[in-house]
Amino acid sequence: MSYLSKVREQNPLIHNITNIVVANFSANGLLALGASPFMADSHEEVADVAQMAAAVVLNIGTLNEYVIESMLLAGRSANRHGVPVVLDPVGAGATAYRTEVTARLTGEIKLTALRGNAAEVANVVGRTWTSKGVDAGEGDGDVIGMAEEAAAKLGSIVIITGRDDVIADGNSTYIVSNGHPILTKVTGTGCLLSAVVGAFLASGRSQIEAAVEAISFYGVAAELAYERTEGQGPGSFQTELLNQLAVLTPEQLQSRSRIVRHR
Repeated sequence: MSYLSKVREQNPLIHNITNIVVANFSANGLLALGASPFMADSHEEVADVAQMAAAVVLNIGTLNEYVIESMLLAGRSANRHGVPVVLDPVGAGATAYRTEVTARLTGEIKLTALRGNAAEVANVVGRTWTSKGVDAGEGDGDVIGMAEEAAAKLGSIVIITGRDDVIADGNSTYIVSNGHPILTKVTGTGCLLSAVVGAFLASGRSQIEAAVEAISFYGVAAELAYERTEGQGPGSFQTELLNQLAVLTPEQLQSRSRIVRHR
């Protein structure tokens, strides 16, 4: 059975502590996929929610000290109870504050997966990479080597998304070539992707295989959404992306996946 089928069969509870820009979109995307979103950041309950969740997704898009403490409480609880944790280090490296927060989260929480663009992941491993804002990610450099270096440093899966997506866990490295550039024209598509990764990791089987399928699934959904809304603009694409997350079948995914094992 595919990981996609498992997600839809199990309806995993995904605890999101995410940014105010994307909370609604992320929740709707998880619902469309077949997962169950729980958007909670209160200090009084995040540890309990993380304990009962199938995965915890932390997103630093809109930071403040209260939310940081919520993430630490949830992450530690998830670690104690064997719940997968995904971190989306939005804008890491763009400001000293984001850099500091990312270092604290990666230092105090054992991650299952880190999902970011090249600039964000470069910051985690201390590499120089041009970053002009929270969406910066293109540039020149060895993205595969950086993903593998970050995976070894963190002891987790590292996903670098861009024109081609690189997924590494220190033992295996995959390149996924699904997706469409229009994803960059809709706020929160990367944040939703991190939540989707969390839902796939909740299946309880091979984490690296689940992550790779999650990335390909999301890319294929974007391709189909674009094909159905070409010429209509990003608003129509955004709506259709949610539709495709709901209706894309495992058979369609298998036929359209472009996955290469690098090593």
